[in-house]
Amino acid sequence: MTATTRFAPSPTGTLHVGNVRTALHNWLLAKQAGGRFLLRIDDTDGERSREEYVDSIKADLTWLGLHWDGEERQSARFDLYETEFQKLVSAGRVYRAYETAQELELKRKVLLGRGLPPIYDRAALALSEADHAAKEAAGEKPHWRFLLDREQAIEWHDGIRGPQHFDPAKMSDPVVRRADGSWLYLLPSVIDDIAMGVTDVLRGEDHVSNTASQIQMFEALGAAPPHFSHEALLTGTEGKLSKRLGSLGVSALRDAGIEPEALVALLARLGTSDPVDPALDAAALAASFNLAHFGRAPARFDEAELHRVNAAVVHRLPFERVAHLLPDGMDEAAWNAIRPNLEHIGEAADWWQVVTGPVTAPKLSPEDATYAAEAAATLDHVGADWPALTGALKEATGRKGKTLFLPLRQALTGRDHGPDMVALLPLIGAEAARERLAAASR
Repeated sequence: MTATTRFAPSPTGTLHVGNVRTALHNWLLAKQAGGRFLLRIDDTDGERSREEYVDSIKADLTWLGLHWDGEERQSARFDLYETEFQKLVSAGRVYRAYETAQELELKRKVLLGRGLPPIYDRAALALSEADHAAKEAAGEKPHWRFLLDREQAIEWHDGIRGPQHFDPAKMSDPVVRRADGSWLYLLPSVIDDIAMGVTDVLRGEDHVSNTASQIQMFEALGAAPPHFSHEALLTGTEGKLSKRLGSLGVSALRDAGIEPEALVALLARLGTSDPVDPALDAAALAASFNLAHFGRAPARFDEAELHRVNAAVVHRLPFERVAHLLPDGMDEAAWNAIRPNLEHIGEAADWWQVVTGPVTAPKLSPEDATYAAEAAATLDHVGADWPALTGALKEATGRKGKTLFLPLRQALTGRDHGPDMVALLPLIGAEAARERLAAASR
């Protein structure tokens, strides 16, 4: 069977780093196996789902290079859900219940007070058809629960967590459909995974208990469950779940100058024992993706590390990749000269202004001012050739090291540090360089 994974966001908001990590890992898992990566828009919540969020999700995935091989919308699949639901009704695997949230909470507190597991007592199973008819006549509408087989232990080998065992006798029958007929997450997801041929479900460890219930739903619908893997959730640098991670959207990172390659490089390895390697492209990351490398410890997301990775990525980006993002007139030679000093591509404009001018040099000492004048005169003979310029000045003045180089850099760029002057001086040009040195000498 072709390996098939899926990413199933709800379009009730934009993607944040946790969502992106899930999408990326599913994409890598599929590509590593030569399989398919599907996008399923879980838009069953008609009140909160927004089309602009669908567009945003797709735009973010495209920006990251996570192209999907097929797409489904849950809102277009209600007929399928109804058909499969009726099969479960006929098989006696779903049943009607009427308790309100307040009644269920009271039952829960009573059970806890007795030292018992706070699971649903299945009282609704004792209702007769006459009881149901009476409730319907009184205007009460039922919600529907999936009837767990409490005689059959739920077990699977998790791709990250290893052997898993749940006792269904200690689990509540999950609600799968509300009284208004709308669907909760569990059952439609199972129906979709079967219909879409999903072979591998990789998601956060907060879904482990959902998986236990869903495995029986797969079996009740006559399908083999996919291979499940649950990865540790992201935490912030403070070592606990961070509210900021829940709101740190892709658009905010993009606005902060983060490149998609950097986000992919960091998130691909986050939670694994593998080092983050900014030099690896998506294909190389997919080839090395291995669930066995994931640990159970929380995966820490550090924005400072992301910016460091971003700098390393920017230093490797070819001109063709960034040309449309650079200031007018900035060519490949200028990009190659400037990029080692950048953390974000947007900073290129500042360095290009150093090339094009004007620049304001710091006030030089009388000795350095005289030295700048001599350098201006020397340019008439050597041109915009930094090694030739500094070689001639070293021989003429006896200067070396910092006293040789720093006054020249200050006069030419207005800064104490920056791109290699071997590459920068030709970009400035001999005439502009002579004017800057002459101005600094006054």
